[in-house]
Amino acid sequence: MKMLVTGATGKLGSKVIETLLKTVPASDLVVSVRDPKKAEGLRARGVAIRQGNFDQPETLDTAFAGIDRLLIISADGDNETRIRQHADAVAAAERAGVKFIAYTSIVNAQESTNLLAPTHKATEQAIIKTEIPYSFLRNNWYLENETSSVQAVLAGAPWVTSAGNGKVGWAPQQDYAEAAAAVLSGEGHDNTIYELSGKLLTQEELASILGEILGKEVNVQHVDDAIYAETMKSAGVPEFIIPMLVGIQKDIREGTLEIESNDFEKLLGRPTTPISEALRQIVQEQEK
Repeated sequence: MKMLVTGATGKLGSKVIETLLKTVPASDLVVSVRDPKKAEGLRARGVAIRQGNFDQPETLDTAFAGIDRLLIISADGDNETRIRQHADAVAAAERAGVKFIAYTSIVNAQESTNLLAPTHKATEQAIIKTEIPYSFLRNNWYLENETSSVQAVLAGAPWVTSAGNGKVGWAPQQDYAEAAAAVLSGEGHDNTIYELSGKLLTQEELASILGEILGKEVNVQHVDDAIYAETMKSAGVPEFIIPMLVGIQKDIREGTLEIESNDFEKLLGRPTTPISEALRQIVQEQEK
């Protein structure tokens, strides 16, 4: 049984591979990466390395050859680029005769108005059209996405947000990785959808937990989108990223990540990592 993970040198992909290596023989694992040199450490551990570039579909035919179970980790970029890349990856999987596709999507993908949802909606539909058995891992929000806010607080700044009282189902990336590994290597996941969300929290509640960890009150500064954008610019965030960050704040404010589910527990066999524990790890990494 050959299992392949795309984007395996990325933050999520590397965690998925490390999780799989605890229970799956390295000889059963294959990774598809844009730059094989970055995966040499995995090759030394017995994992097969293949070059696969979502912008060069012909490389995916070779990368996916002989693969039984495939995890497509969504790529980075704008929606139009990602939709094209993912469609090419799905088409290559179909040509290669892959027997199962798992895909990292977003919560409530088919109905969501989240700015990131169009990519995932299109990719899910492309996978369904192939009639290959699938599992959609509809991820909520990585807690690590808030690292810059944690850094700001550690530097003495307030927690700035324009997300209002919108709630998010944060969970650490490791939990999402373990869920993906469980689906890729497990049985009984054909044609399933998992809405993967942690406990729903507002920005205020998350900042309060951070305050408990730090032993001080964290000042939460609620602003409008324009001021949020200016704050990000003043903090040195590249200008081309700012519209997306503002859009995410708006999406949170409008409730697009307010999805409750116990699917994490089904896949992990345990509750999600407590936010206080995961947030403490982020703080410790920043203080090193």
